[in-house]
Amino acid sequence: MFAFLNNAAHSGDMTPQEAITRSATQDIIVIDIRDPMEVRMSGKAKGALEIPSATLQMRADPRSPECLPELKKGKPIAVYCASGARSSMAKMMLQRMGHEEVHNIGGLGHWQSAGGEITR
Repeated sequence: MFAFLNNAAHSGDMTPQEAITRSATQDIIVIDIRDPMEVRMSGKAKGALEIPSATLQMRADPRSPECLPELKKGKPIAVYCASGARSSMAKMMLQRMGHEEVHNIGGLGHWQSAGGEITR
């Protein structure tokens, strides 16, 4: 019934547990690609950057003048949304932009179920 919680492990992506550990040591950048209203309603993963999918191209492409400085350093990236579907698309976009190590860790619920802290 809860097989969806293991989607990251089966797709070759990093698990939410690994993302939590690597985020705590600042070894990875975590990006929440949900809309601002969704983030306001449920909070976000502690330390995650908020980059709605509609602005991902502008704010995450190292060639863009609007690119966030954190995303110009070549660090690994973990993306999540509500369920993992939008973050799957975001992963492909980020890879096309030249980010080498990008992981879809699923949804915010996966982060929280793995023991990750939520901030509001």
